[in-house]
Amino acid sequence: MKVIFHPDFYQVYSDDPASEQGRMEAVMDVIESGVELVTAVPATEEDIAAVHTKEHIKSVRQDGLYPIASLAAGGAIQAAVFGLNEPCFGLIRPPGHHASTASSWGFCYFNNMAIAIGFLKRKKRIQRACILDIDLHYGDGTVDALGDCEYVTIYNSATQDRERCLNEITREMENCRADIIGISAGFDNHEDDWGGVYKTEDYYEIGKKVRKAALRCGGGCFGILEGGYNHKVLGNNVLALIKGLSKI
Repeated sequence: MKVIFHPDFYQVYSDDPASEQGRMEAVMDVIESGVELVTAVPATEEDIAAVHTKEHIKSVRQDGLYPIASLAAGGAIQAAVFGLNEPCFGLIRPPGHHASTASSWGFCYFNNMAIAIGFLKRKKRIQRACILDIDLHYGDGTVDALGDCEYVTIYNSATQDRERCLNEITREMENCRADIIGISAGFDNHEDDWGGVYKTEDYYEIGKKVRKAALRCGGGCFGILEGGYNHKVLGNNVLALIKGLSKI
């Protein structure tokens, strides 16, 4: 599978857990030998401005975070474009699902998923999209950016009951009707991370469910990294999702 990445994602750009030294290395050490790496390129300001206000973009620039945040947004676009034809994963940071159109919090700056889905829609590559957010935290920024768009369905699996989560994801994917399914892939709800819910094998099963739904719809699928802060398990969790997405 193609994985979108750039060495700049190794850099520590802030003092939050998403930027912590060793986080991306923990993933690359596990997955690098089994994937095809594609170098991320920055999103254009036009693509970012299709989601975010000029004032918000200006504030990200003033904080010195525009280069890394635009690179993450561009990597998400690439993952979505590749995902139309084959499963793809964007190993990117900063994360994005807490970035609303005019503000952001939770280690996020630009909403990578909203920018990627919006890009596909503007380019007339899709008519309908589904976003599955499996992060521990509710993707409020994605809902703010895309929640009123009739062409997008958003499901947040923000609950602390493992069986309920997995059953609801199964139902959502069985009912999904979309040209592209994007996973906001937060791994902080793992049993050894902040949330303490999912097991590593659950990410494999989630990947399989998404790929199955995409094939049934005649569409594509992709994932992008959101949360996940235990470096000891993060790489294996990402690998499990990638393997699930690759499963036919």
